[in-house]
Amino acid sequence: MTLTRYKLGSLIEQSDTRNTDDHYTVDDVRGISTDKAFIETKANMDGVSLTSYKVVCRNEFAYVADTSRRGDKIALAFNTENEILISSIYTVFKVFRPDLLSSQYLYMYFNRPEFDRYSRFNSWGSARETFSWEDFCDIDIELPPLPIQQKYVDIYKAMLANQQSYKHGLDDLETVLEGYLDILRNDAPCEAIGKYIRLSETKNEDLHYGLDAVRGVSIEKRLIDTKANMTGVNLKPYYLLEPNSFAYVTVTSRNGEKISIALNDTEETYICSSSYIVFRSKDETKLLPRYLMLFLSRSEFNRYARFNSWGSARETFDWDEMCNVKIPIPDIDTQRAISNIYRCYVERKSIGERLKAQIKEICPILIKGSIEEAIKEA
Repeated sequence: MTLTRYKLGSLIEQSDTRNTDDHYTVDDVRGISTDKAFIETKANMDGVSLTSYKVVCRNEFAYVADTSRRGDKIALAFNTENEILISSIYTVFKVFRPDLLSSQYLYMYFNRPEFDRYSRFNSWGSARETFSWEDFCDIDIELPPLPIQQKYVDIYKAMLANQQSYKHGLDDLETVLEGYLDILRNDAPCEAIGKYIRLSETKNEDLHYGLDAVRGVSIEKRLIDTKANMTGVNLKPYYLLEPNSFAYVTVTSRNGEKISIALNDTEETYICSSSYIVFRSKDETKLLPRYLMLFLSRSEFNRYARFNSWGSARETFDWDEMCNVKIPIPDIDTQRAISNIYRCYVERKSIGERLKAQIKEICPILIKGSIEEAIKEA
């Protein structure tokens, strides 16, 4: 056995099946992400004709030629499920030499950061740079024999199946949690949270906490390492973000219809910008922080915060509006039981995200392993 070098264009071909009979609907429309996956479309589909949209069949790929606005990555995806629709500006292709190249192996090849770098380097244009089909086909690819490809594809698919199984368990846990919340809405009266929470405005005046303690807040409702340029920044005005404290960004007009808010559920004290609002529960025997965070994490709260944001140049969700938020507040034992389920959900979700990241990170290792094995057996 040995490696054989091919031009990718000798192994793949374009597919241009259109939705001319309107067999597929707007529910079938997908976009393509730089995470190498099909996603729910973000486009406004009102009144859009779908007859020109391309059909992506099972085991077919699609990619976006424009690479200039995607953070040095190329948006590409592989369809392993039912037929979907994508915009006609995207390119759809498939492997037409399955005797030489496994489609799943090719997808692993595309998932490597080396491929992102290659596609960006070989993108051309002025107003926007594109990675054309001709350049795509001109890729040199060294392939091990099909049995070795399949061996490493099987490893990848086993890891993927494990991650999917974990995700299904997470979905079941989310269903249980939603069920409890539906019961609460019916059985417990909703109250404004203002009487249960208070501002926390202690500042880092003694500079006890340094740059390594600075945190930002993401729209994914978690604390993150700050992305701000901290060179020469005075940390004295920064707020202390103690355990069980919340921080949120009042500006909601530039966050994709979401509000940036997070709970410090660690045992560490951090610091955050004084432009944030930091608050905490007045009495944790009446309102548990994790129980409150459960409601502040929901999509309903995102919509509420955006609807109740006010301003001209930028819209903000101020402290008074936060105090007006109403949630069901049952007895503390019920809060604790639901909070425990929520904590389990958050922890499992975090593990699931790490598993997903590991699967992506394993692709270059598997490709490298398959090549080394082919060389060794030559």
